[in-house]
Amino acid sequence: MSTTTENGLGGPRSTGREKTYKKTTSSALKGAIQLGIGYTVGNLTSKPDRDVLMQDFYMVESVFLPSEGSNLTPAHHYPDFRFKTYAPLAFRYFRDLFGIKPDDYLYSLVNEPLIELTNPGASGSLFYLTSDDEFIIKTVQHKEAKFLQRLLPGYYMNLNQNPRTLLPKFYGLYCIQSGGINIRLVVMNNVLPRSVKMHYKYDLKGSTYKRRASRKEREKACPTYKDLDFQDMHEDGLYFDTETYNNLMKTLQRDCLVLESFKIMDYSLLLGVHVLDQSHRDGGEAGGDGRRPVGQRVLYSTAMESIQGDGKAAEALTTDDTMGGIPAKTHKEKLFIFLGIIDILQSYRFIKKLEHSWKALVYDGDSISVHRPGFYASRFLKFMSTRVFRKSHPIRFSPSKRTRTSIPALKSSSQEILSSDERNEEDRRDRLGGARSLASLDGQAVFGSYHRPDLVPANPFSYEGSSMGTISTSSIFVNVDNQTEERDNVASSSTFTLEDSAICLTSEQSTMDVDIDRDDGSVLDVYL
Repeated sequence: MSTTTENGLGGPRSTGREKTYKKTTSSALKGAIQLGIGYTVGNLTSKPDRDVLMQDFYMVESVFLPSEGSNLTPAHHYPDFRFKTYAPLAFRYFRDLFGIKPDDYLYSLVNEPLIELTNPGASGSLFYLTSDDEFIIKTVQHKEAKFLQRLLPGYYMNLNQNPRTLLPKFYGLYCIQSGGINIRLVVMNNVLPRSVKMHYKYDLKGSTYKRRASRKEREKACPTYKDLDFQDMHEDGLYFDTETYNNLMKTLQRDCLVLESFKIMDYSLLLGVHVLDQSHRDGGEAGGDGRRPVGQRVLYSTAMESIQGDGKAAEALTTDDTMGGIPAKTHKEKLFIFLGIIDILQSYRFIKKLEHSWKALVYDGDSISVHRPGFYASRFLKFMSTRVFRKSHPIRFSPSKRTRTSIPALKSSSQEILSSDERNEEDRRDRLGGARSLASLDGQAVFGSYHRPDLVPANPFSYEGSSMGTISTSSIFVNVDNQTEERDNVASSSTFTLEDSAICLTSEQSTMDVDIDRDDGSVLDVYL
């Protein structure tokens, strides 16, 4: 009986009998994987390092491992099998690029037992996870393995230009031959760490046709939801700060451009959501089997590292608790998300063209998942940037309504002041004369009781830099040119700041000039 554990998404699942794949039991398959990789990687260490050549991408090495053993291979209790390694030197370069040492690679894949995962997809593939949470081993079909072989030169070029990517990181391609059956395997990076409990998991394509989790899937402890489920459960999407959002979308755009250039489509974004508040309520328990493996050693393997341009911020956030998750939030909860693009080994070839043509006749051609690569990439990016990921805008100071008074209102206020001045000219002169008699306080006279911006003393303006007062949003400076006048032997020369709630304007909004000739020869200028 075998026990399977979903990747950070629930507990073990027992079946009545051991799972088989192409008539090979899971235990035999795991044993053959570890024996074959242990031999080939160990044998590769004896070969000197050199530059990768074009022929290295198409090289295949093969070794036969009989159950009784040989001079080169150990004995084992599994059926005889042949183990093939595709492009060993090229994949060694990929592992070196991501900082994976041969001893660490062997320790992760060979020294500890492999953990079988449940498969939420419809491909029927088997998934194995290494005990240290580093690598995923997936069975692939023959056409997918052949496509990856053809993809390797371009994949090599892309990784050299940009190791920080959300695309799958392939570390090895192998084939097990036993009893006339071929089982092909690919070793990849692990997107969802088991040490962090995933409260939600989504497989997103940007399509709406039949993109809802089945009833059987929903009955699982932690199901894998799809596009329509995400829209129902996260109607407003997930919010990121501006820098993180820009880095994330830039990475997705760059990766989709690479996939489109290879004519790849039908890929998905695997999205795991860890809710911080819910984690605290649950006592901070880890996902999976509860074990807390050591932090990931592979370079650029975490979600935060994959989208960072610098890497320093990613290192600061990659801790045992977060495992490199990207901080996000909704209107109610704080989150860490883990993500990566999966299922890229689908080429838009003749069979896919037929499938799209048939579905487009029956359903809406733009809503189905099978589509030509260019349109698929555009729809994928649009869905991610508008429905799934959103930019959170910081709260900024909003000016009061008084500071946004319209020009017509300001002109109306100015007209009221002018008409009031014309009707009460004599009264203004009397008040102006009274204003001159006010005692100055530290060289400044304050009109707190008159509330009239046009009532100012006839004193010289002391600011020498300009003959016009500066207008701000909260005050009006009035300049009065007049003859020097002494009152109680104190020279009263000052700049007045008049607060008027009816007139709050900026220098760009309006300017009002009032020139009044008085009998005593002084001139009153009011600038708004």
